Amino acid sequence: MRYILAAAFTLTASMATAETQTLKADVWADNWFAMYANGSLVVEDSVPITTERSFNAETVTFTANLPTTIAFEVKDFKENDTGLEYIGTNRQQMGDGGMIAQFLDAATGKTVAVTNAAVRCLVVHRAPLDRACAEESNPVAGEGACAFEVTETPTNWTSSDFDDSSWPSATEYSVREVGPKDGYDTIEWDRAAQLIWSEDLVRDNTLLCRMKIGE
Repeated sequence: MRYILAAAFTLTASMATAETQTLKADVWADNWFAMYANGSLVVEDSVPITTERSFNAETVTFTANLPTTIAFEVKDFKENDTGLEYIGTNRQQMGDGGMIAQFLDAATGKTVAVTNAAVRCLVVHRAPLDRACAEESNPVAGEGACAFEVTETPTNWTSSDFDDSSWPSATEYSVREVGPKDGYDTIEWDRAAQLIWSEDLVRDNTLLCRMKIGE
């Protein structure tokens, strides 16, 4: 299901010559996301990540002073630190992620920015490190094939002055590779907008991503 939200945020940028613009953001993620602009929360996925097959798109309108930094926290569902889903059932597996976003001038409908390989993403949860974990009859996080890695979330990572230059560039994926489900097809995506994730669509479960608009 697609949800349309309106947010009357005025987001300050550090440059005195900033241009104020009302933007419409379309975001789809597998499975959950939160989006910030210059450190302020703009929208959080309205469907809890614990909802089975929680696929949906969100559309939000907000006002920002350009240039602005957009930050996403994106999560693929996992039952625990094994990184698996449907544990103990015949559907036990490693899930896969994926997200896409576009930003339009709310007045003209012109595309202002899109997700692509220019986005920088830091992986903060990776599991399982060994894909054999998905075949375990009793997978236990941190044991054997079910080892995992957690990276501490940096302080102020959503702010405009945070230095993300050491973060890897996002990897672009095709629709076939991600297999986007409910909500994706309800949006008319700009041809330049790309599905992105880290370099590992399956093992990397939680990402922090950043991009700039209006630079």
